[in-house]
Amino acid sequence: MRIMAIDYGDVRTGIAVSDPTGLITGETFVITQWDPEKLADTVSAEAAARGVSTLVLGLPRNMDGTEGPRAEKSRALKALLEARGHTVVLWDERRTTVDAHRILRENGKREKKHKATVDAVAAALILEGYLGR
Repeated sequence: MRIMAIDYGDVRTGIAVSDPTGLITGETFVITQWDPEKLADTVSAEAAARGVSTLVLGLPRNMDGTEGPRAEKSRALKALLEARGHTVVLWDERRTTVDAHRILRENGKREKKHKATVDAVAAALILEGYLGR
């Protein structure tokens, strides 16, 4: 039972996929796509290729819990993925990008050089949060 986490971005979308048991993060990568329809098609194909049962989509919220324009975009992507037959769970992703930057900094990675890595790490943090619920 694999689970895929999605850190949705305007240009790059971080993806993290659990191991086959659904207990730990197994693989991370980035999809570079700005068009939501094409992104949904690509995510759908990647999920099918890996035998993913559930998609966990990051829902960006403000620190006070309110939702802004980014949350609306995530909800729209959720609808596109559900229209393709996927089960999609929205997951509060507050601070995942900030934490991803911190993790990379602490490990000596230059953030500007590793923008795609930040997105993949943020997706892994979403997945870890969901798996640890």
